[in-house]
Amino acid sequence: MKMRRADRVVTDPAEIRGIVSRCKVCRLATQDEEGLYLIPLSFGARWEGDKLTLCFHSAGEGRKIAALRRDPRAAFEMDCDWQLTGQGDVGCSYSCLFSSVTGRGTVRFLEMAAEKTAALQTIMRQQTGKEFCFTDKMVENVTVFTLEAEACTAKANRPRG
Repeated sequence: MKMRRADRVVTDPAEIRGIVSRCKVCRLATQDEEGLYLIPLSFGARWEGDKLTLCFHSAGEGRKIAALRRDPRAAFEMDCDWQLTGQGDVGCSYSCLFSSVTGRGTVRFLEMAAEKTAALQTIMRQQTGKEFCFTDKMVENVTVFTLEAEACTAKANRPRG
């Protein structure tokens, strides 16, 4: 799909990684019998080459988990660098600076303690910049899943200089 504002497309992998690293919330979209469902989640990102994997943790039940177990396909969105620009009495004289990444992929629930621990460490590194240890009980009591991004698009509206 061609992006309407080609001047805002970000294609440099290093820039895309930078955007993802500055984001703290990832919105995950799925669908169930009630319809579309969008959830803001804390997350962690890891890269293998240009391949993005998002890590999430959750309680073991609820609408999100039920929907993802039934159909593991999901879309995601994250954004950062928001700043209102413009001034005046006309609403259309305002704009917003931003950076964002959107995409879609397939969710995989992690069952092995080592995989869950690694994903939890990725989440905490993204959120705090620190390394943490987790007890067996902590790992056992949380549902952890990843989303392997099959498609990913980045966009930014930056200050003109």
